[in-house]
Amino acid sequence: MPAAHPKEFRDDVVAVARRGDAPIAEVAKDFGISESCLRNWLKTADVEDGVRPGMTRQDSDELRELKRRNRLLEQENEVLRRAAAYLSQANLRLGHHPK
Repeated sequence: MPAAHPKEFRDDVVAVARRGDAPIAEVAKDFGISESCLRNWLKTADVEDGVRPGMTRQDSDELRELKRRNRLLEQENEVLRRAAAYLSQANLRLGHHPK
């Protein structure tokens, strides 16, 4: 995988391409990137700017964190469910009956 370009570089290239002074292919060649790479950067920028529907980087990061937190909570819930079942069985064996 090629090395990622710095965000500032991508932002500059996108700004030049959006001005429309030159075709996408020429802008990409001038900056030493592929045309498909520039088109991807333009699509991503459109999503980030709210011009095109899609998930922004912030949305993606938040979703990843929420999924991680959800997995942790599900694991904690399973531990608590098993502990409650164990304690319930222990109470029945000792002759303690809930009222």
